[in-house]
Amino acid sequence: MIFECFRCVCDCQVVEVSTSKTGKHGHAKCHFVGIDIFNGKKYDDIVPSSHNCDIPHVNRTDYQLIDISEDGFVSLLSENGNTKDDLRLPTDDNLLTQIKDGFAEGKDLVVTVMSAMGEEQICALKDIGPK
Repeated sequence: MIFECFRCVCDCQVVEVSTSKTGKHGHAKCHFVGIDIFNGKKYDDIVPSSHNCDIPHVNRTDYQLIDISEDGFVSLLSENGNTKDDLRLPTDDNLLTQIKDGFAEGKDLVVTVMSAMGEEQICALKDIGPK
């Protein structure tokens, strides 16, 4: 679900929904609680139950990790042989450590890149064995 607050528009995975009864001033309301799929922050939104909500189109694509630059960018290889050099390493410490350690050990690594609303981020890692 796309959460729109006064500061931003966020791509969120809905983790909780509650509804309130119709009051004397209008429609029943739905309270959504969501976790941003890119940074993990928690957001909530209250909308009338008669309104529609926008849902982002989220893609996941696997790439083979080719290189890690000193400035934190990664070089990735797609299944069709194209390279992608515009992504940074993830901010999640656990995933970051796994990627750096696996690459330093010479393992063949495949990263999953999640993209939605013009934003992309490495979200998962698979070890496909030694090079």
